[in-house]
Amino acid sequence: MTNEQALLRLAASTLDAIRDVLETYAPGGVTLGAVGAVAPGEHPLAGAQVPAVLADVGYVDGVTGGNVMVIGVQGARRLAAAMTGGDPAQVTPSDPSHPPALSELEFSAVGEAMNQMMSAAALATSQVLGDEVEIAPPNVRLVHTLEEAQAGIEQSGLACTVQFTLCGAPCLLVQIVPHAFLVRMTRALDELTESYESAPLSEALRTVSVRVWAELGRARMPSGRVVALPAGAVVELDRDVDEPIDLYADGMRFATGRLQVCEDGTLAVRVEQLLEGRLVPATAVAAGAAGGPSPSPTTTPDYKEVA
Repeated sequence: MTNEQALLRLAASTLDAIRDVLETYAPGGVTLGAVGAVAPGEHPLAGAQVPAVLADVGYVDGVTGGNVMVIGVQGARRLAAAMTGGDPAQVTPSDPSHPPALSELEFSAVGEAMNQMMSAAALATSQVLGDEVEIAPPNVRLVHTLEEAQAGIEQSGLACTVQFTLCGAPCLLVQIVPHAFLVRMTRALDELTESYESAPLSEALRTVSVRVWAELGRARMPSGRVVALPAGAVVELDRDVDEPIDLYADGMRFATGRLQVCEDGTLAVRVEQLLEGRLVPATAVAAGAAGGPSPSPTTTPDYKEVA
């Protein structure tokens, strides 16, 4: 695996992690963009839009490096509205070059969301690297010029970028990856797969147990309402009944599928698509109790679709 392939793999994992965090605050408001490797000699924040709220963190254990998150002021105001129970769509559009100042409450809410996104990015890095990554508290600040944004951001290695939009506002995450870390990450990925297409696991990895679960959907509500829910209450999720559900392995979303019921009444998921975008033959993945028996490889249980 080349350095660029390793960087793109890291960026793709991070993009999914960030999306999952933001969807809890603004369901349906996140649009995934491009991931890429920063060209040599180019500053990783060259494409950032200002004025913006910028957060940067450094790793304090496991590996060296850091992440930088940039959200334009307009996007920050929409994120703050979503976090405080408001409607991001109701935030009045403004001149991007002269947006209104963020209130103390808005700045605090955005800082908390960026902290969670940075933690999710660090977790994605840990899972790609195969080693724990801890981060220092983020340094969140308002920047008005590109020079101000670039100040203090060290270019000590390679970098990858993750672009996305939040409620229509462009956002940027930069992951700065030192060469030593990239070597470790490349080796870890090479141990997992010999090629992107076939991806055979080593014998040692085949015996490692991972926790697999299915997610039907999500909902967001005030904590007071959650603790007051009575027995028999109906909680609406953010997914239609005919939409596929997500499959996770140790916290990483890796496939989508359809919920089904086995003959014995247990639940299962028929995998329809892997995250890499490859369509695969329908395969039943048990979604019952951990450690339960898997369907026999030589027989196919009878299923019926869940309406």
